[in-house]
Amino acid sequence: MRVFQKGFNYSQDGFGNRLVYHLQGCNMKCPWCSNPEGMKPEGVLVTEKEWLLEEVCPRHAIQDGKLEREICRSCRERQCITKHRTKGIRLSYEDVNTDALVEEAVSNSLMFYDGGGVTFTGGEATVQFSELLGVLKKLRAEEIHTALETNGTHLRLRECFPYISQLIMDCKLCDDAKHRQFTGVSNVKIMENIREAARVHPCVHIRVPLIGGVNDSDEEQKEFLEFFKSINEKNVTFEVLQYHEFGKEKWHQCGWEYQMTDEAHVSGERVKQFREAIAESGLQYMRT
Repeated sequence: MRVFQKGFNYSQDGFGNRLVYHLQGCNMKCPWCSNPEGMKPEGVLVTEKEWLLEEVCPRHAIQDGKLEREICRSCRERQCITKHRTKGIRLSYEDVNTDALVEEAVSNSLMFYDGGGVTFTGGEATVQFSELLGVLKKLRAEEIHTALETNGTHLRLRECFPYISQLIMDCKLCDDAKHRQFTGVSNVKIMENIREAARVHPCVHIRVPLIGGVNDSDEEQKEFLEFFKSINEKNVTFEVLQYHEFGKEKWHQCGWEYQMTDEAHVSGERVKQFREAIAESGLQYMRT
């Protein structure tokens, strides 16, 4: 599996104390993404300007603390990362053997208190579907609690349901045309997968990342509430997340422009109002 980040977290990525694996690759192109280094399945060179050394590149792609990525595109040797280990430049992911990953999780099982366990997120974890499914099966065989954070697009997502203890799904927009506009993909399969998960999975958590100028209007809130009420079951909880810029610097480190503007910020009062509207609609709100 290609893993671009891992570490422990408490409750935000599933119940209790979690060992969280961020898997490389995503099929969406959300401009607000807080983990842009995980977007491209093939990975990306990530740089830190103050540690970027010119001498690690024989092609002179590094000049004055900047990486000329046009030169990198024709480079096959990548001596900057294959022959050097510096803080200034690295490939976004590492290849991890799936058996080793399972062994690591099992060896850390004493850390999983309060119903904790292992979480897979991204990027979009289902981009590496076969590897993900295999690991989930092995972890459940070890009786380890598993959580999956997903955008819900994968055609075979339901195959994972028996091996996922907690399913966390994004719902970014209810309107398909708007969803295509802002993420680059249709939401038709997402809505189908959310409906199916609400019907058959025992523990589903739906999250809305609230972003100004994207999905925060009164009309969009009405669409969310109508959809949520149509899937309202005892096994389903809901949450609204406020837009933030935590990933802004990462975009620059990947050589990309961060395109979100101040309009994307949503007031705390607006977020509170949406959270209250969910609860007042008879839906179960759960804050993580």
